Amino acid sequence: MSDLLLLVIYCALLGSGVGFLAGLLGIGGGLVIVPILSSILLHFEVLPSEQVVVAAIATSLASILFTSTSSAIAHHKNGNVPWEIAPWIMTGVALGALVSGFMAALLPELVVRMVFAVSVVLIALKMFLSSKNESPKERQLPHKGLLTILTTITGGLSAMIGIGGGALLVPLLTFFSLDMKKAIGCASACGIVIALFGSIGYISSGSSHFSLDDGFAGFVYLPALLGIVSTSWFTAPMGAKSTQTLPVPTIKKIFAVLLLAMAVNMMSN
Repeated sequence: MSDLLLLVIYCALLGSGVGFLAGLLGIGGGLVIVPILSSILLHFEVLPSEQVVVAAIATSLASILFTSTSSAIAHHKNGNVPWEIAPWIMTGVALGALVSGFMAALLPELVVRMVFAVSVVLIALKMFLSSKNESPKERQLPHKGLLTILTTITGGLSAMIGIGGGALLVPLLTFFSLDMKKAIGCASACGIVIALFGSIGYISSGSSHFSLDDGFAGFVYLPALLGIVSTSWFTAPMGAKSTQTLPVPTIKKIFAVLLLAMAVNMMSN
């Protein structure tokens, strides 16, 4: 079996788990994809270590475009996408993701790695603590203009670290007392926007670094993308369906544990 085919199979296995988690938690899957795909690319010597994280982040975003679409369709069918506020949130995350994608080539690999790790640790701690609070303080969603500004920052950071946005959007929206299931549904829909605009930035900024002949579209590694989306598209609706039956505190704890595990993995590499 060729190394390229084996790489695609590994990525397909990764995609099956990522898709389920994307549907369940609205995270797009980047938190899982980035560290594991980095290891896969290093194992098969696709790239040197100083370039592998940016390629993993770009490929993660491209795969999230498909995974989040599948997840968002399922959440929409379950009535979990709050369309009255979603357009304002999508506008913000689109702007942030586009700018962040174009900045990718300018950021040192160590900076990207540390931003990823620190961000997810803080999010995990907040999510785990909130899962213990059965009666959180009621807060109103901010004015739609302010909400767009907040989500611009969220979208930029999400694209920078290669995640669909749920890891940042879900805690933000639940902080303002939006129902957890609707926050996850909204994050799934916004993941499409973050992935689209972030991918445009990564493909454009990486076009001078990598060649299509080598399997790259900008910073996106196409064989890995193929493997991930070949399974994640089908497992994402299964995860979305699970949000209808799992209790909210359980979902939050799963979210927190996942984030901490990924942060430790990223800092240890």
